[in-house]
Amino acid sequence: MQKISTFLWFDDQAEEAAKFYVSVFKKDSKILRIARYGDAGPGPKGSVMTVAFRLAGVELTALNGGPQFKFSPAISLVVNCTTQKEIDTFWKKLSGGEWAGQCGWLVDKYGLSWQIVPTFIAEVMGSKDVERSNRVMAALMPMKKLDLAKLKAAAAGGARKRKG
Repeated sequence: MQKISTFLWFDDQAEEAAKFYVSVFKKDSKILRIARYGDAGPGPKGSVMTVAFRLAGVELTALNGGPQFKFSPAISLVVNCTTQKEIDTFWKKLSGGEWAGQCGWLVDKYGLSWQIVPTFIAEVMGSKDVERSNRVMAALMPMKKLDLAKLKAAAAGGARKRKG
């Protein structure tokens, strides 16, 4: 068991959401266990309380806790992608919520925020070449779904803004 794991609060869609996420990520992803409410509640006896699941090797838990709390973009799950095909695939499968923001950020149909980003971004932003990082950031900021070729062109100096 991981020392720290993410706990996601849903109204009553914990099992549905966990199964959906497992279907999206597939590799090293599965439902691990389902716990049900008993006589003590607070949910109806026999209904799903929590679903422990693994996504791409990371363990999470989904709770059917009721409508008191909602997700916000203040916390998100990051999907690190190595190719444009991966970016496109995860973007298509996970988008479907009410919102897709800039910089590869989206909200899925359950209200959970995700960032679909190429690993290239971390490499560039962590480098000592500040001008290169600034060019990539300038290219990235207006994008919704990230375009790896355009980001790499910006890193190489090919997407400089014109003065005027």
